[in-house]
Amino acid sequence: MVTSPVVNTYPLSSYTFGTKEPKLEKDTSVADRLARMKVNYMKEGMRTSVEAILLECKKLFIVHLSEREYFAVPKNLKLLAVPLFELYDNVQRYGPVISTIPQQLSRFQFNMITT
Repeated sequence: MVTSPVVNTYPLSSYTFGTKEPKLEKDTSVADRLARMKVNYMKEGMRTSVEAILLECKKLFIVHLSEREYFAVPKNLKLLAVPLFELYDNVQRYGPVISTIPQQLSRFQFNMITT
């Protein structure tokens, strides 16, 4: 008999949400980005890069949270809670990876810990 990995979860009331300084873009326009890249090229020279194509490769990372956590979201970004039933098989809205999260999570057993 194969058992599913167990993930401990806590009530949403255990977590605090707040804001932090905005996460700013490095460049305000394409021209600014090109100028920054040109300066970097003059300082560092030719950039070495590697390109690859990955086929049928998906990774799901479960982050085990402690009983109490504080989440700070940059002021110019938004934290969005989406119910799993809305993600399920909704490729049109969330894309082919995010829409499979409910199926991926079905491999785990969730243990709700109440305090």
